[in-house]
Amino acid sequence: MTVSKMTWRPQYRSSKFRHVFGKAATKENCYDGVPITRSVQDNGFCAVNPRFLAIITECAGGGAFMVLSLHHMGKVDAQHPRVSGHRGNVLDIKWNPFNDYCIASCSEDTTVKVWEIPPHGVLKNITVPWKELQGHSRRVGIIEWHPTANNILFSTGYDYKVMIWNLDYPEQVIKNPVRTVGVHTDVVLSMSFNTDGSLLATACKDKKIRLLECRSGTILQEASCKTHKANKVLILGNLKMLFTSGTSRWNDRQLVLWNMDDLSVPLIQENLDSSSGVLFPFYDPDTHMLYIAGKGEGTIRYYEISTEKPYIHYLTEHRSYLPQKGMGVMPKRGLDVSACEVFRFYKLVTIKSLIEPISMIVPRRSESYQEDIYPMTAGNKPALTAEEWLSGINKDPVLMSLKPGSQILDSYSELSLGKGLGNLLDTRRSQSRPGMLQLAYIQDQLSTKEGKEDSGGPEDQKTQTPLSNGDDLTLCSPPKTENELRLKFHKQQEEIRRLRELLTQRDVRIKQLELEMKNLRNSQPQS
Repeated sequence: MTVSKMTWRPQYRSSKFRHVFGKAATKENCYDGVPITRSVQDNGFCAVNPRFLAIITECAGGGAFMVLSLHHMGKVDAQHPRVSGHRGNVLDIKWNPFNDYCIASCSEDTTVKVWEIPPHGVLKNITVPWKELQGHSRRVGIIEWHPTANNILFSTGYDYKVMIWNLDYPEQVIKNPVRTVGVHTDVVLSMSFNTDGSLLATACKDKKIRLLECRSGTILQEASCKTHKANKVLILGNLKMLFTSGTSRWNDRQLVLWNMDDLSVPLIQENLDSSSGVLFPFYDPDTHMLYIAGKGEGTIRYYEISTEKPYIHYLTEHRSYLPQKGMGVMPKRGLDVSACEVFRFYKLVTIKSLIEPISMIVPRRSESYQEDIYPMTAGNKPALTAEEWLSGINKDPVLMSLKPGSQILDSYSELSLGKGLGNLLDTRRSQSRPGMLQLAYIQDQLSTKEGKEDSGGPEDQKTQTPLSNGDDLTLCSPPKTENELRLKFHKQQEEIRRLRELLTQRDVRIKQLELEMKNLRNSQPQS
């Protein structure tokens, strides 16, 4: 069977993403002065969610990473507090997809640690993790959260093992993983899950690509291609295809596409160029777009994936003179849908100690919500508990709409009200008093509505408290139906959540200004 050559040069085909372009943030919207790590590990060194940006930093005497509020743009204080509990360099960090205040890190000290980030951000050094995972015998290079099961974490290290951890265990130090996969004969360079997390693809230094059953580690498919050494691997959503980037036998950088049902021969492969930097692939299953960013260069190429030949269609590329050392990617729920943003990178530029956001924009004239480019997407609510997944159950992700005002974000609202790790805290304790007053009032209105309707008496004088969105607080006569009451209640809860987030952001800014004033006073010569 012959391998098809990939036609990645411009093919002018009909596509709504044909004119997607990259828009770099202005200087004031970048993060400047961040001491980015000098590690040579081929990882992204950056993780981002709708609330925080985390960056692995250079640190003497141990490993550390910095967590910034997403709104903390501009010059970053060199003495900004850090998460610094590792005894060796931090090699990888990943946010929990179901909890914006939970982040995992792995290190050269052979441990994996899971941290709880305060709602106001990191205002002082954090050295004690929520969980510490001990089991690897050598440094741990990669960690990945399970895409649908809550509190399931995968790690792999230089002991050639992939370990599966259940964070629901009550112990603070977990010394034994629930599963250990030992089928690899060398260091695992990359891991990727399919949509429901039942399959795991790995690229290994032994030049083999493996497709494993997630829980048992049973090898379902294995590829050993003499003409291709894979560094990174991606399962392309539900397309039954697997993508790898790496090098050819002549050290040319290569892109290769495989059929997941048969890894004996690639579907297509193409030599890209003769540069030496590792290629970082990123895939968006909603738009079927594949982004390729080269380490040590400023170019981001992007393609559209189809299920028919030639499979990969080159679109265009974003070019910059600033080379990237690593990349972080914003989850879809954190994008600006009003600007038709379909992807966002956070680019680490070592030579300038800079982190530059780059938005991928679909040019549209209309300012209304574009449903065709924002299908239902994986949300921040787990489909399974850790116990359910370990028992053998698989489920697709819980989907959410990105349309503004969508009520499907209820789980995210609970999280923003201060829900802790692993449901340790009762969310009711985190709700504000105004919200509880409204709830009590509306419950009272529901219980007395029938009596008021029967009495037919005149309504009491209305007492209105206007909110910032133009609505009035429920201190007036009740609506006529229960549905109207509940709708009013949900709108007010959303307004309270928004105001609380605004206050949180302002509190963080006040703390930052206080720290800067303190630093200025300390830097002034004593009279």
